[in-house]
Amino acid sequence: MGNVSDYLKWRGDLDFIQSPFNEIDNLILAQIAYVDLADIVPGPGSEEGITLSEASDTFFDIHDEKEIRKNKSFISKAPFLMREAAGTKRFGSLILTNYVDYVDGGKEEQFSAFHIRLDSRTTYITFRGTDDTLVGWKEDFNMSFLSPVPSQKDALKYIDTTVSRPEGKLILGGHSKGGNLAVYAAVNVRPSIKKRIIAVYSNDGPGFDKDFINKEDYISILPKIKSIVPYGSVVGMLLDHGEDYEVVKSSQSGLMQHDAMSWCVMGAEFEKEKNLSVKSRKLNKALSSWIENLTYEQRAEFVDTLFALVSASGAKNLSQISTDRFRSMNAVIKSFRALDKSERTMILKILASLNGEIGRAYKNGE
Repeated sequence: MGNVSDYLKWRGDLDFIQSPFNEIDNLILAQIAYVDLADIVPGPGSEEGITLSEASDTFFDIHDEKEIRKNKSFISKAPFLMREAAGTKRFGSLILTNYVDYVDGGKEEQFSAFHIRLDSRTTYITFRGTDDTLVGWKEDFNMSFLSPVPSQKDALKYIDTTVSRPEGKLILGGHSKGGNLAVYAAVNVRPSIKKRIIAVYSNDGPGFDKDFINKEDYISILPKIKSIVPYGSVVGMLLDHGEDYEVVKSSQSGLMQHDAMSWCVMGAEFEKEKNLSVKSRKLNKALSSWIENLTYEQRAEFVDTLFALVSASGAKNLSQISTDRFRSMNAVIKSFRALDKSERTMILKILASLNGEIGRAYKNGE
């Protein structure tokens, strides 16, 4: 079975005129959004751009490759994918512009996006998914009770302020939360921009609440949404979806299938599965039922308390927790014991309800 790297070797010598933009190209650009291109790609308001080849060379000039490889999360692969793509005729000359990237702990927001000009008439706007920061992950959890979250608001604002030309085709996309932001922005953007959008790619991106997917603006954009999820998807099946989704094979198992670099490629398409795995369907059924049985207030209190416990370790990102698990766990346990009785009871009760939903889903089958 092939992968994205195999695709670049096979299709990299053809430009987008010779071989039209496809779903694999979309995923490559969505993954490059995870690369820290601050001070490399010009920001909004600048009339200048930089080619992907130039951006890649500059990135590796100022970042130590050994340090990059120390990061064991899936986003650590993004710089190397960028370098591989930058070395091809297909991607090397693409122009990158309008780069923004920030994490705001006070607003509980992590947001990054930029434009990638495919040709004189078409631009792909890529939104970064959840990175390694705890702030980013907490914002994802906040989606279960808050709509819109800050990054969704900023995704819409970003499109409104950076799409200045009155003509040209637009493709929006992202992986994980980035896919959610792409859909949110496409649904809510002003009509003059919306009519220029030809596709919206959500690569294993979570959904929305029921009110959102019943909106007329959402329903009108449905034909343009291309939702892609791996065989064992969990993240991409969270909350509600109105669109159909394409299920693809992965070389990984379980939650690790969220790593889009593991998705299997055949030619210019992903290798397809007929349906999600039985395990994925059961787990998603349990998670959906669990979330629906909690009020918005309960969800908010649970998320705030849970992340307060995790933050007690002093970690700012998931990698710091995983590299010092013993110290982190001790800090979390100590913080849990310091909670008042009602907070401890709430956490244990909600976790018990999740365990019960999972047990029922697996016992009852489909």
